[in-house]
Amino acid sequence: MASNSSISLTGLARKFVLDNILEEDIAKDAFVQANNNKIPFITYLVQNNLAGAKLLAYSAAQEFGMPVMDLSTFMVELIPEKIVDEKLIRKHHALPLFKRGNRLFIATSDPTNIQALDELKFHTGLSTDAILVEDDKLGNAIEKYLESQDTSMGDLEDADLDNIDIDEGGEEKEESGGNEADDAPIVKYVNKMLLDAIKGGASDLHFEPYEKTYRVRYRTDGILHEVSKPSVKLATKIAARLKVMSQLDISERRVPQDGRIKLKLSKTKAIDFRVNTLPTLWGEKIVLRILDPSSAKMGIDALGYEEVQKELYMQALAQPQGMILVTGPTGSGKTVSLYTGLNILNTPETNISTAEDPVEINLEGINQVNVNTKVGLGFPEALRSFLRQDPDIVMVGEIRDLETASIAIKAAQTGHLVLSTLHTNSAPETLTRMMNMGVPAFNIATSVSLIIAQRLARRLCSSCKEKADIPKDALLKQGFTEEQIATGFTLYHPKGCDKCSGGYKGRVGIYEVVKVTPPISQLIMEEATSLDIAAAAQKEGFNNLRQSALIKAIEGVTSLEEVNRVTKD
Repeated sequence: MASNSSISLTGLARKFVLDNILEEDIAKDAFVQANNNKIPFITYLVQNNLAGAKLLAYSAAQEFGMPVMDLSTFMVELIPEKIVDEKLIRKHHALPLFKRGNRLFIATSDPTNIQALDELKFHTGLSTDAILVEDDKLGNAIEKYLESQDTSMGDLEDADLDNIDIDEGGEEKEESGGNEADDAPIVKYVNKMLLDAIKGGASDLHFEPYEKTYRVRYRTDGILHEVSKPSVKLATKIAARLKVMSQLDISERRVPQDGRIKLKLSKTKAIDFRVNTLPTLWGEKIVLRILDPSSAKMGIDALGYEEVQKELYMQALAQPQGMILVTGPTGSGKTVSLYTGLNILNTPETNISTAEDPVEINLEGINQVNVNTKVGLGFPEALRSFLRQDPDIVMVGEIRDLETASIAIKAAQTGHLVLSTLHTNSAPETLTRMMNMGVPAFNIATSVSLIIAQRLARRLCSSCKEKADIPKDALLKQGFTEEQIATGFTLYHPKGCDKCSGGYKGRVGIYEVVKVTPPISQLIMEEATSLDIAAAAQKEGFNNLRQSALIKAIEGVTSLEEVNRVTKD
């Protein structure tokens, strides 16, 4: 701090020190840093959690004799439209709130920024009055306001879309009965929907036609919500546009189709969409799944495994042979779990081949094959050819039939490590499902080494979660043990704030990891029921999905409501 000793604090910085909001040394350092970064002093303090935005606003108001307003109570919809240019709003970190006669009232967090008022006065031709607001709330309000201004399907220059076959444009126009001028808004609208979904952290987009309405829904953190209701007359045009982008046959409306869209966000970042069309009663429903390649590189620690479970998964991956099965419903994160494992195994010494329908995440160093049944390249055919290519690790996208299961098991028995997914509800049910497919019990017992069943629960927002007071009887009914209750843990409820959606932000994995131990192998040989296998897994100390979910609730990661939504007692 010696270098800062020559700085003499004046104005606001001095006032904050005198009001005991900041220590002098911290204030001097922050003052220098804010100048170097060319951001307002108050903004720097709030962003770096050096002082509370509310305290700073009240202290500045006393110094400058300005009114203070709580911006969270102000409706963004009331802000006059397009009165001030977006560049000026961002440049000065100031927001016009309302106009009265020829006076414009401007929200600012920095009362020393006289230049902002002068520049806005010059551009609007109105007299400007400043109103002090908290810096963090101002930042959120500016983003909200600019987003709301952007819904006019403005020119989305950054949406540089690959994979658009220009030659098919004529067919599209013919199909939709429009011309180029008519189709331009549709192109912008679809681009906007895709970009908004990426910005909002959605995992799926649903374009759904009905008899009298048309709606667009996003799935965010596993929950669907409506975002747009365009006119039902645009249904065929939107469908045609999405099909052209994903290189599908736009004249075919009677059968489902699969395709992909690559959306370039910048020179370095591109996001893929998996597209599926489904002919419904009132037109084609189109669902887009956002495939983010970075999700496979998150690392095993980010997925939410308990320490014991993580250890079991890592041990199974370290085995030279055997089969690891991941099970769960669509959208439960099976692919991410498998790819995280493949990423750990992906070294120059190993030969990894995968067969998927379709390939979701592209990974360097892994030989990925798109299954295509139309040309006779199904899972069994792909697997057979893999085994001729001397692989060390094989990944099968999904075991759907006896043939695929048999080849996968043979591969696991002959010195390969096989990873695959299966659609069942729990780990014990996976074993009985394979028996029901017709796989001999002794084959299952000798080849399967680990089963992971998983679900995704919404993660509680750390900023606003509230303590929940639940009586002991109710906790015991929910499945908590006496030992757990004796520790005196705290459960939390969702509340909801500006930073999250309904009290939740992000998701966390809930896992049931079962290792096939000798006692479980014995039960498989005897063709025992899934209930018997589940009881044996409990005896071995493997937590089921419900128990793992309750541990997540004890840790304060998720709420009891969410536990009940994704698992049953």
